[in-house]
Amino acid sequence: MAIQSIRLFGDPVLRTPAAPVVDFDKELRKLVKDLTDTMMDAPGAGLAAPQIGVGLRVFTYYVDEQLGHLINPDLDLSSELDEEGEEGCLSFPGLAFPTPRAIRAVAKGFNMHGEPVMLEGTDLMARCFQHETDHLDGILFIDRMDPKQRKLAMKAVREAEWSGLSAPVVKFSPHATGGRAL
Repeated sequence: MAIQSIRLFGDPVLRTPAAPVVDFDKELRKLVKDLTDTMMDAPGAGLAAPQIGVGLRVFTYYVDEQLGHLINPDLDLSSELDEEGEEGCLSFPGLAFPTPRAIRAVAKGFNMHGEPVMLEGTDLMARCFQHETDHLDGILFIDRMDPKQRKLAMKAVREAEWSGLSAPVVKFSPHATGGRAL
């Protein structure tokens, strides 16, 4: 097993768009294995290469007993949305929030040997394809939330024990106000 460390929210690699894969070689097959091992160990429904610090357009998934991977994905999404579906992320451990996503997705790309692949998914599988492809574009699931939900999510992130975000600094006035706010 080649389990890698999962990068947490705040790491710049998560906001950096990944480069397309051009070499379908032994290194790519090792990356797919590392992603799969790390995802299964976490455990998670999906894991994108940037989440382990690799800036390539590769993700793995394990949804409804289906294990697989996709390289250089391109998505076609239904117009019908699931507005209330809960979504979590291995880069935001222990947190999940309602995140709107298309109910159906068709994902086209390649397998680790460079052969064309087309995958279709609904509900959780479609959500996974969208979530992981977003990672490859430097987009996080909190970016898909409405402003009110995002504010609640960011509060939970700041309060999480794993968070590297510092608490907001509260400044006190050096002027005597008698405890009254001005």
